[in-house]
Amino acid sequence: MKESDKNIENLIDKMMADNSLESPSIDFTSKIMSQVLTVQENKIKAYKPLISKQIWILIIGALIALISCAFLFGNTAYDIKIDESYTAKFSDLFSGIHISKSILYAFLVVPFMILIQIGVLKNYFNKKYQL
Repeated sequence: MKESDKNIENLIDKMMADNSLESPSIDFTSKIMSQVLTVQENKIKAYKPLISKQIWILIIGALIALISCAFLFGNTAYDIKIDESYTAKFSDLFSGIHISKSILYAFLVVPFMILIQIGVLKNYFNKKYQL
């Protein structure tokens, strides 16, 4: 076994002596770096929100205008009063449903926690993918 290993080693030494090491061309590094720079430029995207600031300002302005018009031009003479018969029918509709306190608390707390989680996840992903 040792003799065959020595023969294989001698054969490899002869083959390596005949072949020389290949070297890259002179401008090899500059070619590679130019390709790397073009790949990096293609990946960069500017952040663009779904709803721009101008649209948010327009929405807020429209809501303020709507609320102010309701207060300025609202006439109390035409207020609609809900009759007791309608409220009685509404309360009779749900009178057979009994909700436990734990279910009620879940309905109150879960939406609040979801809103907190959305804020935390949004902040996390903004920090993670910040350019």
